[in-house]
Formats: sequence, structure tokens, C-alpha cells
Amino acid sequence: MIDDASLTALIRSELPDARVEIVDRTGTMDHFNVTVKSGAFAGKTLIEQHQIVYGALKPALKDGRVHAVELKTLLPESRD
Repeated sequence: MIDDASLTALIRSELPDARVEIVDRTGTMDHFNVTVKSGAFAGKTLIEQHQIVYGALKPALKDGRVHAVELKTLLPESRD
């Protein structure tokens, strides 16, 4: 299990400007819908954007605190 603040901190360790929205999908605090907005995504493909976020989440995925993530990445000027 991981709380929203810790999950956000992991993402911001790679993307300091990130706006992060987290929804616990199952109530077990290990399956999440995560939306990340960051200027660092400019010029990057969707796959590259996701690789950055998954790279930041790697410690929590590896140790089992996070089991599943449904990820959405956006540029700051994008609308949901």
C-alpha cells in the first residue's frame, strides 16, 4: 500500500512541475488511476511520457506497494 502523497512524491522526483491526480480504483491503495500534467512531456511521444512516469514509480512497483496503474499524461495546457 502507498498513500497519495507518497505516490505524488515519487512522480515529482522525476517531474518536479507535475500536477498529479490520483484515484484509488479498488479501495486497496495499490491499484490507481493516475493523471499527470507536466511541461516535461513537451515534444515527447505518449510512450516516452509514460516511460518517465513508470520510471519514477519503479521502486513502488518493484516492492509491491503499487500493483497496477492506469496512466494518463497531459501537457499543462491540455484539457482533460
